[in-house]
Amino acid sequence: MKPLIHLNSPRLHYINTTLDNPCLTVIPEGVTVLIGANASGKSTLTKIIEKGWNFTTNSISSPKGKISIKRIEFSDIHTLTGFKAQYYQQRYESSMNDDVPTVSEIIGADNNSELWSRICRRLGLGDILERKANFLSSGELRKVLIARVLSARMPELLILDNPYIGLDCRSRNILNESLEQIADEGVSILLAVSDPDEIPDFTDCMIPVTGMTVGRASERCGCSVASLREKAASLFSFAIDGEMIPAPEAAHPRNSEPLVELTGCTVAYGNTVILPNISWKILRGEHWALSGPNGSGKSTLLSLIHADNPKVYSNNVKVFGMRRGSGESIWDIKKRIGYISPEMHLYFGGGADTVREIVARGLNDTVGSFTRLTPAQLGKADKWLRLLHMEDIAPRRFNTLSGGEQRLTLLARTFIKNPELLILDEPMHGLDSCRKKAVKSIVNTLAVRDNTTMIYVTHCPDELPECVTHTLTLRQR
Repeated sequence: MKPLIHLNSPRLHYINTTLDNPCLTVIPEGVTVLIGANASGKSTLTKIIEKGWNFTTNSISSPKGKISIKRIEFSDIHTLTGFKAQYYQQRYESSMNDDVPTVSEIIGADNNSELWSRICRRLGLGDILERKANFLSSGELRKVLIARVLSARMPELLILDNPYIGLDCRSRNILNESLEQIADEGVSILLAVSDPDEIPDFTDCMIPVTGMTVGRASERCGCSVASLREKAASLFSFAIDGEMIPAPEAAHPRNSEPLVELTGCTVAYGNTVILPNISWKILRGEHWALSGPNGSGKSTLLSLIHADNPKVYSNNVKVFGMRRGSGESIWDIKKRIGYISPEMHLYFGGGADTVREIVARGLNDTVGSFTRLTPAQLGKADKWLRLLHMEDIAPRRFNTLSGGEQRLTLLARTFIKNPELLILDEPMHGLDSCRKKAVKSIVNTLAVRDNTTMIYVTHCPDELPECVTHTLTLRQR
């Protein structure tokens, strides 16, 4: 394979981060996959390849001279679209949306191109151009950004950091077909992934990244991609001790009362119907999978339950036996729910709190974010951090963590309160394969041992915990 980029320094630097590069790595032309566990250094390496040429401490070269590089990171897609709301619950408040752009405004002149139209049709985005960006699901917004990338003038090297998370199976396949076509047209592609199953069939080369060290490249050279995936699997070794999962201070009741009841619920914005006449009853102790393609209304449905969406007051929604709009406090509902979603992650800043403090504040919900944490609360946080092998990062701030470390932090924040109802909307986003197994084990324990009622959303059936016995499927609008 022809070399595209030479990383000539045995130690590569990006701002305050250093990567060891003992093999003096060469990025070849074609399709290269960076594979490694969470916090291994993959994203740092992609940043070095994109911008590290400007650091005097790095020796980076190319036989083609200075090449054009475009890097897309999906960890903060709202910033990529040109806006960032201050708090994720504001997305449903009309008064907060005046300055939020529509999809047409985001893409600008691209809207009129035939290529853009063709890509949008393939990705199923044709009916969303005039919608406000914060009314898009996480998967829809991700697809808009992918469409922008695919319809733009291609660079010599396209870098995609975790491009598959949040996409339904059809969208993943379309993305892979598009990337393979781009590669066939002579554009080199660098993909950073955390799961061997995400290595695409058209991969030419795989480079492992472990413990902030760039490993030796493995070229495909006529062998099957399956062999690369098998080799990549050996990079992951994270596991937890199930006996250490903290037990609740008080057991949840084991009766069959309804915890959630929705009757004939409809949600529409203008002429766009998001949810059409949905009825759903969840009994205590039941474990549900909520499924459907990107844009089918899953996040909107969950927002009716979790108390975010003002549309709840025009619908017949009962949570914990209380009809929404009958005088209940929003905090009476939230304190009994553990919730995580891609939207929550995108909007979560963490402030000046350490990882330890962020996890502990899960005991207080949002309303308690300014209260003083007690030693007992911090002690509970420590138990979860030890379980997840996060003691070393406990003193760090949220924005210094990798995407996977952030997700584990928010999951610990969700689990710590021992909620009656767990709402897990794509909880595995950004986690490597071993950490996914660990989280699945925790969810199974909380659901079965503690009789925790659960709603679980995922596009990947293999991520579903074994405890799930009921499914509600939403259809594409």
